[in-house]
Amino acid sequence: MTPEIIVEYASVFAIVILVIALLLTVYRAVVGPTLPDRIIALDMLVGIVIGFIAVIALRTGYTLYIDIAIALGLVGFLATVAFARFILARGRVGEGEEVQAGPSPKQSAGKGGSSKSSRQARDIKSPTSLGKEAK
Repeated sequence: MTPEIIVEYASVFAIVILVIALLLTVYRAVVGPTLPDRIIALDMLVGIVIGFIAVIALRTGYTLYIDIAIALGLVGFLATVAFARFILARGRVGEGEEVQAGPSPKQSAGKGGSSKSSRQARDIKSPTSLGKEAK
């Protein structure tokens, strides 16, 4: 067996494995029950495409494909970080809504009682009041 034949068989085997992985990952991206599942599937798709580019570079001997794979890896990483920040920001919005869910301070002040949620609402300071205290 010559090295060219070994590379040929290995590249065909790699392409078959990558196609199977691509199909399974697309299924997870479409069906994924949660948003993080879909984001991880999209990140995995970037990895699979980088694998395809690497196999094509190996088969053709054209080394510019490696540079393209590196650039795609960097863009994929930045996209994953952006999606992660999006998920974190979405979580913070949900937490902020929970604090405001209790009765308003005006309602509890009229009753004469001081509930826990009204104390939390008073403790939260607006950004403008924080700036005035610092001066």
